[in-house]
This record gives sequence, structure tokens and C-alpha cells, in this order.
Amino acid sequence: MKPATIHHLNSGLIILSCLVSFFIPFELFLFSYGVLGPLHYLTEIGWLHKKNYFTKGKYDFLFLVLTCSLLVYWNFNPSRKSQDYSANVIMFSLLASIAFVFIKDWLYRFVVFALAIVSIVFLSKSPEFFTWAAVFLPTIIHVFIFTWAFMVYGVLKEKSIPGLISILVLIVCSVILFTIQPEGLMYEVSNYTRKSYGPFQELNFRLVNFFNLDQFTQITQVFTTKVGFVMMRFIAFAYTYHYLNWFSKTSVIKWHQVSKSALVITAMVWLLSVALYVYDYSLGLKMLFFLSFLHVFLEFPLNVVSFSGIGREVLSFAKKRG
Repeated sequence: MKPATIHHLNSGLIILSCLVSFFIPFELFLFSYGVLGPLHYLTEIGWLHKKNYFTKGKYDFLFLVLTCSLLVYWNFNPSRKSQDYSANVIMFSLLASIAFVFIKDWLYRFVVFALAIVSIVFLSKSPEFFTWAAVFLPTIIHVFIFTWAFMVYGVLKEKSIPGLISILVLIVCSVILFTIQPEGLMYEVSNYTRKSYGPFQELNFRLVNFFNLDQFTQITQVFTTKVGFVMMRFIAFAYTYHYLNWFSKTSVIKWHQVSKSALVITAMVWLLSVALYVYDYSLGLKMLFFLSFLHVFLEFPLNVVSFSGIGREVLSFAKKRG
């Protein structure tokens, strides 16, 4: 598939995700997370492994596996300090990935680690640190901001007009979801949907309150208010397109170019995952919690590469213009 065709396809997928999320956001999210999500985790982790996770060291990824494992342990064995631990370990993993991407010498890596720890100690004094590091970073920042950066980096390298159009479409659709709020679009969220979405509702609650769209006092308001509905539209849109963007670029990324046995195993695990979600959505979330967060952690080095690549391309453009 030609690059221009892929970008046009992405523009279409962005618009499709926007339209569906406009009317049935909760249901769209549950479908995307339960069906598209597991296949995305499995294929991306396999692709990252082939790329050595974009790190300098062969076994750097093991550190990210370890920190993700700690997060999972604290999630299933919560304590009074587990929230602080979770936020700290997520932020440290992201900052440590800077060293994994650019530095091979362990002496200099330890310097970066020390600076990361000092930064976290300073940042953790903010009352919003947990919200940004533990709630927003592995969720909405991962699926929207990091996806946007991945797209921008690719467009800058290609110098593609169709690619630029797809990015503009993404921005326009995001704005539309918040600004166009016609009357009569509220709908009653079923008990099954409320129960299934329950573990995610804190994300909606914190987004609404943090950006002062409203001041929710009860977390159930994410299901019963117009503001809650509007925020859910954006979340569903961001997650759905995050997954579709990955699959639409199969011919470019070539994540499917693995052995037949690997494809068969991936398909079997994916089908089992979907079956778990169909049987009991809450059970599916618990069983796939590690896998879902593992792909977030293992993607941190790629996120660093994307942002550094954007900076490099912008500087190169500025020098040529100068």
C-alpha cells in the first residue's frame, strides 16, 4: 500500500472513530479495548522485540518488565503507599527510557537515573503528580499524545501532505467532540456497561475535574451527566483510533512479518483474550492487566524516539530555512 493511501485511510479511520464515539462512546470503548486492544498489545510487543525495543542495550527491556511487574503487584495488593509507588515507578520508567535510548555506558546511565529520582522527588510534591503520572500517562497520554507524536514524526520524515492532512483531521475531530454538544445526545448507560467500565471511570472523573469542565463530586456522574458523556466520547475516540492507527500501518511497520508459529500463537492468545472479555469483562481486565500495562512500559523508549525525532526534524527544517 502506498504511503499516501495509508494516510488517506487513516484520515477515514479517524473520522469513523469520531462518528461512532459521538453516539455510543461507552460501548465503543469496551469493544475497542476488549477486541482490538489485546491484538495490539501482542503484535506491538512482538514488533518492539524485533527492534530491540529501540534501546542501546540488549536486555534493557527487562528493567521495564520488572517495573511493570511491580506496578501489577501493587495493583492487586494495594496499601496506603501503593498509589505513590505506582506513580513513581511509571514516571521513573519513562525517564529511565531516555537513558536506554541514547546512552550505552552504565556510568552515564546511573547519572540519568539519579537525575530522574531527584526530578520525581521534586515533582511528587505536587498534588497533581499522581493524576498525571499514574492516571493520565498510561492511559490518555499513551493513546492520544504518544500516538500523535508517532504520526507527526512519520509525517516530518516523509514530508507528506496526506500525512499532514491526517494529523489535522485528528485535531479537528478531537475539537469537535468537545465543542459540538447538541441537545438530546444523552443516553442511558446500561448496568452491564457501567459495571464493565467501572475500573476506568476514575480516568473520566479526574479528566473532567482537572480541566475544570465541571466539578464532579460523585464518580457515578461520569455515566449520568452531559459533561461525562462528552468526555467519554473523547476517550473512546482516542483509544479506538490508537488501535486502528497501528493496524492500518501494517504494510509500513511490518509487525506481521514473523514466523507462522508466532502468528498462530498470537491469534490463539488473542482469541482467548476476547473470549475472556465476552464471558466476563471484569475477569478479562484482571487477566490481561499485566499485558496491557506491559505494552505501555515497553513502548516508552519508542515514545522517546518519536519526540526526539520530531525535535531533530524541526531543527533540520529550521536550519534549511535559515
